[in-house]
Amino acid sequence: MELNRRQIEEILPHRDPFLLIDEVIELIPGEKAVAIKHVRADEYYFEGHFPENPVMPGVLQIEALAQAGAVAVLSLPENRGKIAYFAAIDKAKFRGMVVPGDELRLEVVLENLRSRGGKGKAVAYKEGKLVCECEITFMFSATTQE
Repeated sequence: MELNRRQIEEILPHRDPFLLIDEVIELIPGEKAVAIKHVRADEYYFEGHFPENPVMPGVLQIEALAQAGAVAVLSLPENRGKIAYFAAIDKAKFRGMVVPGDELRLEVVLENLRSRGGKGKAVAYKEGKLVCECEITFMFSATTQE
């Protein structure tokens, strides 16, 4: 299953400038998502990180991975309308720079999914080379008030 930006927005609560995935090219609800992030030169964070040498912050790479994972989780009928929040980030490693013009392939495989949250392994590739990896733990909330 593939999703465009509009379809992603029907699943995720994120909006510009913080929606960090542009398309989903593979989706198995509750199991796996593969998304693409087109890293544009006009991204808001490049203005200050760093003006003479723009690099996508590692925390935003992890956030993009988390959003891809959230699509996999929130696309399940029983999770529609919920919000997936970070509970933990483990074993994060950065193995390469991500700069304007790059295309990130974001892959998340869910390993443990329960009614209150779950865990997944996440990796990001640039030109077929691993640039970021981590384990993501998340919890669900039906609203921002819970």
